[in-house]
Amino acid sequence: MTHRIALLGFGVVGQGLAEILQDKSESLRSVFNFDAKIVAISDVMKGSLYDPKGLDLSLALQAVKETGKLDSYPETPGLVRGWDSFQTIRESNADTVVEITFTDVKTGQPAIDHCKAAFESKKNVVMSNKGPVSLAYQELAELAKKNDVRWGFEGTVMSGTPALRMPLSSLAGNSIFEIRGILNGTTNYILTKMEEGLSYQDALSEAQALGYAEADPTSDVEGYDAQYKATILANIVMGIPMKREEVECEGISHLTEEDIEWAKSEGKRWKLIAKCIKDGDKVIAKVGPEAIPLTDPLAGVLGAQNAITYDCDLAGPITLIGAGAGRKETGFSILIDLININRDQL
Repeated sequence: MTHRIALLGFGVVGQGLAEILQDKSESLRSVFNFDAKIVAISDVMKGSLYDPKGLDLSLALQAVKETGKLDSYPETPGLVRGWDSFQTIRESNADTVVEITFTDVKTGQPAIDHCKAAFESKKNVVMSNKGPVSLAYQELAELAKKNDVRWGFEGTVMSGTPALRMPLSSLAGNSIFEIRGILNGTTNYILTKMEEGLSYQDALSEAQALGYAEADPTSDVEGYDAQYKATILANIVMGIPMKREEVECEGISHLTEEDIEWAKSEGKRWKLIAKCIKDGDKVIAKVGPEAIPLTDPLAGVLGAQNAITYDCDLAGPITLIGAGAGRKETGFSILIDLININRDQL
């Protein structure tokens, strides 16, 4: 049975997913019995397409590569253009909506409303947007359950590195009493470069030149990105309702070269650590810079990589290291949720 997908957003992640589905269609079908077709694409800047029989991904990718828009996608019988995101959700024949629009992390919009519209239309949602999971998890999870549909969001914490699926599946049976993680690659890159001798400003400029940091790096360097992710971990892995504003937050912009040298002299290394500690029926969560011993597994995570340690009562501390961003990596995070919906395992 074909799994029909509507893409909301056709930027880096959407195109990465399209490439994966195009390149791996045969193996996905033969190994996982996963036969997927993208039937709709809706992007506020690039335009929109809907074909109930499925779009030609090579032609869609080529159109965007050549012109930046979907306008040059060839006319075919049954092709519909011009639908906005909500028309695409409600009127397409998609089974699952992949929500990868540009979303305001302060409000979670428009992704929260996209989720509501999809769930009310009896459609699954898969996303890599942090905002809806961090800001409206309880409400949206209840709405998905009410409508008997699935909601996948593996990519919201560490992109294609399974920071949510591993504790929920592979570590099932453990009580996880503490989570500590490096959940922002930009700040980890800056701190690595500062230890190599660069000033904070020079390290930031280098991160921006390489595309690790935005022109306005506030969300990364002041810890807000990691704060959202800590909120998700508290809600999903520890099962304790928590709001973003309950997570204490401090960034790295105040760290100086003297701070870096002091840590070196103490056999330590600065990291921006997101931490969730279970305390009875509540979670204490915070984000902030910590000088950690070089013997700590997180201390060896350098550059733009991410890592997370789960302290388990049975398995002990388990550390997972991997990419926290990237075109193919985030595309993979969407794929793994789609495969598990198809397996009826999400």
